[in-house]
Amino acid sequence: MKTLDKHAELAAITLADPRWAALQARDARADGSFFYSVKTTGVYCRPSCAARPARPENVAFHATAADAERAGFRPCKRCKPNQPSLAEQHAAMVTAACRLIEQAETAPTLEQLAQPTGLSPFHFHRVFKAVTGVTPKQYATAHRSRRVRNELERGASVTEAIFDAGYNASSRFYETANQVLGMTPSSYRAGGADSEIRFAIGECSLGAILVAQSERGVCAILLGDDPDALARDLQDRFPKARLLGGDRDYERLVAQVVGFIEAPAIGLDLPLDVRGTAFQQRVWRALREIPAGSTASYSEIARRIGSPKATRAVAQACATNMLAVAIPCHRVVRNDGGLSGYRWGVQRKRALLEREAKA
Repeated sequence: MKTLDKHAELAAITLADPRWAALQARDARADGSFFYSVKTTGVYCRPSCAARPARPENVAFHATAADAERAGFRPCKRCKPNQPSLAEQHAAMVTAACRLIEQAETAPTLEQLAQPTGLSPFHFHRVFKAVTGVTPKQYATAHRSRRVRNELERGASVTEAIFDAGYNASSRFYETANQVLGMTPSSYRAGGADSEIRFAIGECSLGAILVAQSERGVCAILLGDDPDALARDLQDRFPKARLLGGDRDYERLVAQVVGFIEAPAIGLDLPLDVRGTAFQQRVWRALREIPAGSTASYSEIARRIGSPKATRAVAQACATNMLAVAIPCHRVVRNDGGLSGYRWGVQRKRALLEREAKA
């Protein structure tokens, strides 16, 4: 009887430990955060191990693999907990591929990137996208775009910047220059000196609001407490652009945005000048598909764009959004439904969601 009581007591301790749920779910996200041992087999495993579940009274938890081995347990031959996890192996593999892309004069082919890993090009492509949130081609394109921007800011000529970034022909870059830079390369090199951005600052129930528009569409909707700070934020983005105060017609556009903030049911249909990396663009498109009055978690958005492991990257893309309400990052919440950070303040996020819920 005493033995049964002891088993029940040990089982109760294990069942009360939050790590037991991760073990039962074979949650790979918990790999590396702890290990568990089974006294009847003498082995220790990762939480994600596919071995038959052990009885809770036979399980003990360990912070590290070394702790489990000091307790007299040997590593499981199935999940090999004393070796890097599959996720760690994939991360190292993708990191090496990213360095290869960054150091190459021209973008490597998918076959060239997959060859050192021992994976098929198809499998490597899938692993790369799961880890980074973008495909190898998108990563290479974003890297070349960043190199062009860096070279132009450094003072290089437009031609030098294009070829130094790995473009084989300037025509290939000019085909996508507006998407990469938001303007022509020569304008970007001059800090936007040849571009005009019209803007106006107004007031709404959430505080000050700045709406700015380039030739391509609305490029910024900023919220805050200090109108001057909003103007400085816009000026920092394009230090040499001609910033023009909006006329009466333009102020109607600001009124349209303010009207949407006050009454979300009227909708907001504006041409937008959206600038960002390939991954950011995918996230922002997904945000615009969330209906007013609804919310989605960061992990849901990551799944919708086909990158379920890129939750943190999704949160970062939300944080860099310059188009408040037009790209509704306020509709993204934590997995438990709680409100997390918002570029323009959690109170404004709460107010926007409450208004949309009533609309």
